[in-house]
Order: sequence, then structure tokens, then C-alpha cells
Amino acid sequence: MKICLFGGTFDPPHVGHLIIGEMVKESENFDRIIFIPAFIPPHKETSSLSPIEDRWEMLRLVLNQDENFELSDVEIKRGGLSYAIETIRELKSRHDLKKDRVYFLMGSDSLLEFHIWKDYEAILNECQVLVAVRPGFDPDHVSPSIISQVRIADIPQIDISSSEIRDRIRRGLTIRYMVLDPVREYITEKGFYK
Repeated sequence: MKICLFGGTFDPPHVGHLIIGEMVKESENFDRIIFIPAFIPPHKETSSLSPIEDRWEMLRLVLNQDENFELSDVEIKRGGLSYAIETIRELKSRHDLKKDRVYFLMGSDSLLEFHIWKDYEAILNECQVLVAVRPGFDPDHVSPSIISQVRIADIPQIDISSSEIRDRIRRGLTIRYMVLDPVREYITEKGFYK
């Protein structure tokens, strides 16, 4: 089995996440893409973060439509700060996988901060790091020792972000087609991001 771990806050999950997941699955021939919502992301401001139960439910609403996508509660069950290295090691052990069968997908915005992640060198030793590039990314802003050890995903650049969606909601603008209808309805019902 060859799997791709796709972590994030997913606040909210949007079509960019799904397109990236599908394109990466296709281009890399993954058996499964495992979406892993962070319980407490260590490098993000958490005071305005939606409750994990709601982020989980929004992901569940969209991922149950694709048999190749899986939703994992590994970071929720572990609690505390969600460190990628701990998640990678736990899922490798659980699925009995070697380094060349486990990929960790991150956006190029995260790659710019990768050098401050907990045990980032160990992450590079435990799995293959795959980077989804966002418009405006400049690899020269990443340490050569890191950029030489990651792979850039061969997929189109997607310029949709959760922060943009939250901002549009605060400004009273539409998010139609940026998120799937079940997520949009959930956000409206809960009154999120206003």
C-alpha cells in the first residue's frame, strides 16, 4: 500500500483541498489519501480556530463521497499539540509501511516554515515529503538542504485558502463553488466565521 498523509486545520475544508487530494492521488498512484485534521496546530493562531468537532464534521461531510479518501482522528485522539512527526510515525507503524510507501503532503506556504517544525529532519527521514505549490511560491526562500529532499507535486496550482473563505464570509461575500454545498450549509447553519 502507498499512502499520502494530508494534514491541516481544514477550517473550513474547501474544493482546493479536494482537488489537490485527487490530483496527487492520480499523479502519484496513491492507494489512499488520509486527511488528518490537527487537534491543536503548533504553528497557527488557535484563538479563532473552529472547534475540532466542527472541523471534523465538515471534513466528514465531503470525504464520505470518495472511497480513496480517508479521515483520520489520530491527532484528535492523541490530543495536545499536533506534531507531524508523531502522526507520521504512528500511522507508519499502524499500517506497517516503509519510508518509500508513506508520503506527507504539505502546501508550499508550510514548506517556508518547515525548518521550525518539531524534528523536521526526522520527518524527512521517516517519509517522502510532497509539496503542493501555491501561486507566488519561490523555492529560493527555502533552505537548499530542505528543498533538495522534498518533491514538488506534479499538479496544477490551486489558489483557494481557508483564510480567504473565512474573510469572504466576514465581508458578506459568497463562498459558492469554493466549498462543497454540505460545508457551505453547515457553515451557514452554525453561523461560523462572522
